[in-house]
Amino acid sequence: MSAIRVDRVELRRVRLPLIHRFRTSSHAKRELEHILVALTDADGAVGWGEIASPSGPFYSAETVASCWAVARDHLTPLVLGREWEHPAELAGAMARVRGNHFARAGFDMAAWALWTAKGGVPLAAALGGTRPSVEAGVSLGIEASVDELVEQVAARVAEGYRRVKLKIAPGWDVAPTRTVKAVFPEISVHVDANGAYSLDDLGVFRELDGLGLTMIEQPFAPRALVDHAVLQGLIGTPVCLDESVEEPDDLITALRLGAVRILNVKVSRMGGLTPAVRVHDLARAEGVPVWCGGMHEFGIGRAANVALSALPGFTLPSDVSGSAKYYRRDVTTTPVTCVNGVVVVPSEPGLGWHPDIGFIASRTLQAESAQG
Repeated sequence: MSAIRVDRVELRRVRLPLIHRFRTSSHAKRELEHILVALTDADGAVGWGEIASPSGPFYSAETVASCWAVARDHLTPLVLGREWEHPAELAGAMARVRGNHFARAGFDMAAWALWTAKGGVPLAAALGGTRPSVEAGVSLGIEASVDELVEQVAARVAEGYRRVKLKIAPGWDVAPTRTVKAVFPEISVHVDANGAYSLDDLGVFRELDGLGLTMIEQPFAPRALVDHAVLQGLIGTPVCLDESVEEPDDLITALRLGAVRILNVKVSRMGGLTPAVRVHDLARAEGVPVWCGGMHEFGIGRAANVALSALPGFTLPSDVSGSAKYYRRDVTTTPVTCVNGVVVVPSEPGLGWHPDIGFIASRTLQAESAQG
């Protein structure tokens, strides 16, 4: 395929209401804003990507507002008019922008979507995917009561999901987790702390260690890799890292310390599909199983997650649950669907799901474009 040159970049800030409020230890979300990126080449072909950053700086330092500024003022000028033959070349050019992984991820995703659509290749196959379908899990937030949490788990199990991730925080950890495990002994359960604990909370983790969990995800702060290694040495349940690993070098450090036995790979946190594949390859070479985490992506980002989850190292259920769990209507013409806990990997070129241009326009709060 000949070189691609991006002649137009369009950014759209889009808001969708959530079907069910999602509560974490710091805040509750009733709706989400993400930024959609459209890259148009000289032939008029378009590739779409999604900047799935949170609105506030609670998961990472990036926000929708900061991503908008970086996308408009720094990434767009780097992309416009540049010729490239493979998305990795564009990712290399964007690496001049330090950090800002969420913002870079949207552009990298759009580049892969454009390149695979023009080349007539399914995105999953281009990334190295080998599975025709992927097993999906769901992530559940902190509810008002344990009974309400059990209701949410029951609804997801009834839909066919066999893996549930529970958010935990000090004061909401052992009791709700023990209840869910007791009521639903047949499903896989793991907990995600989003860095809310410290080594002073070893008693909590010793109790969780006895519940037969698949993993304990990100118990401590992102840079507390030594503490994660200490905890892993004291419990049998695998420690999974999320926020701690943003770059391949972070994973190398965690591996050398013995701080990680499972890795959550998020396209957004890694800065796009290009580095996510690189981290997958490294983890697989070290024998560390990975799974694809989510940021409540709209259909564009969800499509990229499905494609990534088809890679051979993704041996655990990923957060690629159907759009209907989160949104009554998604930004794609057809939603991502999950049947009996399984999502089919598209075999058509590109993302496999197509943007609903009219609906996107109706939900757009802000839009800007640039020509090159």
